[in-house]
Amino acid sequence: MVGVNMVMGAHPNDMQLVSFAQSHKGKIRDHNEDAYLELAECGVWVVADGMGGHAAGDVASQMVVDTLEMELAHLPRHQISVEQLVAAIRRANRNVQHYASTQMQGKTVGSTVVALLVRNEEYHLCWVGDSRAYLLRDGQLQQCTRDHSQVQDMVEQGLISRDDAEFHPLANVVTRAIGGQEEVDVDVVSGLLQPGDLFLLCSDGLSKELSFHQLSQILNTPSVVDACMALTHSALVHGGRDNITSVLVRACQGRSQGELDDPTLPLVQGHWVRT
Repeated sequence: MVGVNMVMGAHPNDMQLVSFAQSHKGKIRDHNEDAYLELAECGVWVVADGMGGHAAGDVASQMVVDTLEMELAHLPRHQISVEQLVAAIRRANRNVQHYASTQMQGKTVGSTVVALLVRNEEYHLCWVGDSRAYLLRDGQLQQCTRDHSQVQDMVEQGLISRDDAEFHPLANVVTRAIGGQEEVDVDVVSGLLQPGDLFLLCSDGLSKELSFHQLSQILNTPSVVDACMALTHSALVHGGRDNITSVLVRACQGRSQGELDDPTLPLVQGHWVRT
């Protein structure tokens, strides 16, 4: 099953944010343990990936996005701080731990999370685990997050190469996850938003199937809808061995650029929405 949603919303100082999200169970897994959240009116986007091989990974990832929505959706528009986002992620960690102890007889239940917050022409990326965030700026792609994984530690210690890391037998072993410990450390990177910036949030079902060069080529597609669909299709063509989830968020200056001109989009409470 594929879930898609497109939201266009106004940002202060005439900056527009266009987002599109898609999730697919892949070609091997029998169900989807990924979840995503678009709170465009709050400037928040999230991807969560339930820990494969553990009990109730789909419940854990959905619990993460549900908790963040509950904690953040009621707050005033464009007033959410990075501290509030981090606090919401830590609340999700406690909720997943409580679920594991009360409903799963203490079995390990976990999820990754990567979240983007855009506020006042700044962006903040918060994450736990190996779901990733990328930024395409002026045609150049960069990975903004660092995987909390055993193979990433091995790469940094010089034990294996970065190319070998994606195919290493321990590639799925994370060193930090939501639900993995009583208190969770949340990493944060921040920067200034520029017109034309394109963010990709994704589960490792995408990043493990496509090379950095392939991601860069696809993300240079003008339309976020076309790019997101191409990411899913390419990951499936390359094997689709895991669940595949992508959220794309583009910053545009004014409503006159590209996708913002689509007259078929209905105006709903100040946002252009396609489902």
